[in-house]
Amino acid sequence: MALTGLDIFKQLPKKNCKECGAPTCLAFAMSLAGGKASLEQCPYVSEEAKENLGAAAAPPIRLVTVGVGENALALGDETVIYRHDKTFCHPTGFAITVNDTLTAGDVTAKIAKINDLKVERVGQQLAVSAIAIINASKDAATFKEVAAKVAAQTTLPLILVSENVAALEAALPVIADKKPLVYAATADNYQKVVELAKAHSCPVVVKGSTLADTAELVEKIAPLYKELVIDTGSRGTSQVLADQTQIRRLAVKKKFRPFGYPTITFTTSEDPREEVIQASVYVAKFGGIIVLKADEKSQILPLLAWRQNVYTDPQKPIAVEAKIYEVGAVSPDSPVYICTNFALTYFAVEGEVSGSKIPGYILPVDTDGTSVLTSWASGKFSADSISDFLESSGIKAKVNHNTCVLPGYTAVLSGKLKEKSGWNVLVGPQEAAGIPAFAKSHFV
Repeated sequence: MALTGLDIFKQLPKKNCKECGAPTCLAFAMSLAGGKASLEQCPYVSEEAKENLGAAAAPPIRLVTVGVGENALALGDETVIYRHDKTFCHPTGFAITVNDTLTAGDVTAKIAKINDLKVERVGQQLAVSAIAIINASKDAATFKEVAAKVAAQTTLPLILVSENVAALEAALPVIADKKPLVYAATADNYQKVVELAKAHSCPVVVKGSTLADTAELVEKIAPLYKELVIDTGSRGTSQVLADQTQIRRLAVKKKFRPFGYPTITFTTSEDPREEVIQASVYVAKFGGIIVLKADEKSQILPLLAWRQNVYTDPQKPIAVEAKIYEVGAVSPDSPVYICTNFALTYFAVEGEVSGSKIPGYILPVDTDGTSVLTSWASGKFSADSISDFLESSGIKAKVNHNTCVLPGYTAVLSGKLKEKSGWNVLVGPQEAAGIPAFAKSHFV
């Protein structure tokens, strides 16, 4: 049973030093009991208390890592149900399937295609996370051969998908140094599969047939091995949604330890469009890894964008560095556009300046990553802050004019900005989409 805040408080040093970020030790204990703080935040807690409070201090969902190196996939370590309560920590991993029935040439082509499933969006590199090798042949030797070929051609984490113990015993030793995820330990084979995964220090999936069966199976396996990912065995979209929701709620709210592990889900539709819809549901509702067949950029891009939106910290907007950005082959005559450093604002402006075919400079003022209207309303995007940035950025040394373009929604700042900075101010369009027409009418 989870410890209460008072149980935890009794074992804290009671200094009320505030170094943990909480006003009192009691407040810190209550946050710790609610999963909203970490025991490491207290610099004075004793080793005995750390040992006694270990379960309470552990996150509701265990951190499990698949793969090695810079592409290793971290799962779990989540502490909340709703991201606005704190934030989601580790984005859902997308794993693309590779069947071991493919020819050697097809395997090579498939892996090259998967390796290339990446895109840049609002300054971040987005990509698929793993490759799931499916033992479709049911043959251990074939599975081993294909697993070795895949491992040699990618640095992405791998998932070995087979309930055939012989196939796993053949393939896992060949790629064990990649720390693949072993799928799956079931009620029939869990002793052998867990022993195999443990011997090679690889995480393993616990697969049940229902939510209740999965909990019972985890309770049997957890004393033997802790590096677990869970699969309830459900495949229908509505049932997977219900299972994922129950797992997260029981783990976070009730501290139900059998569900305190990241999850894996599989899409089932043969239509890539429906598959993407299935996957998008699982991203929204706590999927740790989603295994899917779709492998075209046009199919994966919406999922990557959706994942990025869900796993962006709502308390910390994505921002770009406040500096001079050059779009196109700029010259001293190029226009100077002012905006905020909110990433979506900046990249919307950059895209339209590029589309105008008229090279220009963009100066995103540091507004703590907030949009134009939000930062204007809060006083962060003001004549003073813009004037200071025009002076400190060094833009004067790059242009032979003193005219800047202000976002249309903040036209009210134009007079004061001219007075403060000495720059001539053009009031630009309200929306970034109006930049091409504006540029052609003013700078050609």
